[in-house]
Amino acid sequence: MDQLALLFVLLLGAVVSVPLGDRFGLPAPVLMTLLGMVLAVADFVPNVNVPPDLILPLLLPPLLYAAVRRTSWRQFTANIRPIFLLAVALVFVTTLAVAFVASAIVPGLPIAAAVALGALVAPPDPVAATAVAGQLGLPRRLVSILEGEGLFNDVTAIVLYHVAIAAAVSGSFNPWRAGLDFVLSAVVAVAIGLALGWAANKLMSALDDATLQIGLTLLVPYASYVLADELHGSGVLAVLTTALFLSEYAFGADDVLTRLAGGTVWDVVDTLVTGVAFGLIGLELHNAIRTASGRWGEMLGWAAAIVGVVVVVRLAWLLPATWLTKRLHAKRDYDEEIPTSWRETVIMWWAGMRGVASVALALAIPLTMDDGSAFPDRDEIVFIAFGVIMATLVLQGLTLPWLVKRLGVRADTDSEQAFEKELAVRAAKAAKRRLREIEDVEELPEEVSEQLLRRAFDIGVRISPEVGERREAYEKRVQRVQRVKRMRRIQSEMMSAARHEVLAARSEPGADPEIVDRVLRHLDVRSLR
Repeated sequence: MDQLALLFVLLLGAVVSVPLGDRFGLPAPVLMTLLGMVLAVADFVPNVNVPPDLILPLLLPPLLYAAVRRTSWRQFTANIRPIFLLAVALVFVTTLAVAFVASAIVPGLPIAAAVALGALVAPPDPVAATAVAGQLGLPRRLVSILEGEGLFNDVTAIVLYHVAIAAAVSGSFNPWRAGLDFVLSAVVAVAIGLALGWAANKLMSALDDATLQIGLTLLVPYASYVLADELHGSGVLAVLTTALFLSEYAFGADDVLTRLAGGTVWDVVDTLVTGVAFGLIGLELHNAIRTASGRWGEMLGWAAAIVGVVVVVRLAWLLPATWLTKRLHAKRDYDEEIPTSWRETVIMWWAGMRGVASVALALAIPLTMDDGSAFPDRDEIVFIAFGVIMATLVLQGLTLPWLVKRLGVRADTDSEQAFEKELAVRAAKAAKRRLREIEDVEELPEEVSEQLLRRAFDIGVRISPEVGERREAYEKRVQRVQRVKRMRRIQSEMMSAARHEVLAARSEPGADPEIVDRVLRHLDVRSLR
C-alpha cells in the first residue's frame, strides 16, 4: 500500500465511521482514531510522511470554518465569560501545571520545552468535542460552551506554544516581549479576519452564482490562515473571525440554493477532513512505538503522569469556575448558557478530549536548535503528547456515552420543541403580514386571497404541526394536521413524478444534459420548500 492508497482508505473510513458510530453510539472521530491505530501496526501500511508544518494549515482551516457554521456571533458574545474561563484561563493553568510536572519527572527537560509540551496538550479538540456532544444529545448550553471552548482554546495554546518553542530554540526568553507578541498576534489576526470576511462577502455578492460562491467559501479559510500566519498573526483566530463574519453577513434570506448546496458541501468537507485528521492521529502510533523502544516502562510512566495532570486540572478548574459563573450569571439580565448541575459539569470535564491541534504541534517541534544541536528531549515530548491524546480521545471518547447515560444528562427536548413552534408561528405571521401589505396595494380576488392566506398558515404547520392548534377557526386541529400531511404526501408524489420525467429526458436522443440538470435542480429546490 502506498501513501495515496492509504489516503483513500482514510477517506472511505471517514464515510463509513459515521453510520457505524450512530449504530453503536460511539463518536466517529474515536472510531477513525482506532482505525488509524490498527493500520499503524499493520506491516503493509507505510509510514505517513506529511510535513509537520503542513498539518495545521491543511486540516485546521476547514474544520474550524465548518464548526463556526453551527454557531453565531450572538451566541459567542452571550457566552464570553465561560468561554474565556475555559479557552484562555484554563489553557494557561493547564500549560503551567503540565510544565511544572514534566520538568520535575523528565530528567534534563528544559523549562521552555516543558512549557511547549504543556501548551500542545492543553487545548481540548473542537472537532472531537462537537462531534461527541452532538451525537449524544447533550443540552444545547453544554454543546455551545464546548464548541466555544474548542474554537478559541487553540488560539491561546498555539501562541503559547510558539513563544515556548522560540525560547527553547534561541535559549532566551523575554516575558514582556512574549506578552507583546501575544497581543499583536491577536490584533493582526482579528484585523485580517475582518478584512477578508468583508472582502469575501462583497465578492460573493458580485459573483451571484451559487457554485462560485460555495467555491469561494472553500478558499477563504485557507487564505485567512495563511495570510495571518505570514504577517505573524494567529491563523486560527483569523479563520474564526472570518467565519463568524461570513456566518452573519454572507448569505441573505433569499439565497436558498447557495445555502442548501453550501450546507451539503461543507457537511461533506467536514466529514472527510475530520476522518482523515483523526485517522492520522491513530497512525502516529507507529512513531510512538519506535520512540519508546526499550524504554516502555519509563516513558509510559511519564505519559500517565501528564495525563493525570491534564484530567485533574480540568476538573479542579471547572468546579470553582462553574460556581463563579453561576453567581455572576444571577446578576445578568439575559440568558447565559452555563452548566446547571454537577452532572453537567462532570460531562464537560470528561469531554475534554485532545486531538488534531495537539498532534500537529507535537510533530511541528523543530529537530534542532539555533546552535545546530538537537532539540532537547523531542522524542520524549512527542511520545508524552501522543499518550495524552490517546488516553483522552480513546478512553474518554469511548466511555463518555456511558457516562452521559449513567448521569442522565439529556437535552431539554420540550424547550427545543417549544422554540421550534415559536419560530414556526413567527414565520407564518411574517408571511401573513406580507400578504396584507400586498393586498393594500394590489387588488386580489377573494378566492386567491383566501388560498394565499391558507398557504401562509401552511408555512408554520409544515415546520411544526402543533401550530395547527392556533388555527381552530379554519378546522379542528386533528383534521387540519391530517390534511396537511395528506397534501404534503401528494405533493411529494407529484414532484417525484416530475423529477422522474425530467430525469428520463436526460437519456433521450438530442437532449442537452445541462438543461436537464438545470431544470432538475429547480425541481429539487422546489421539493425542499
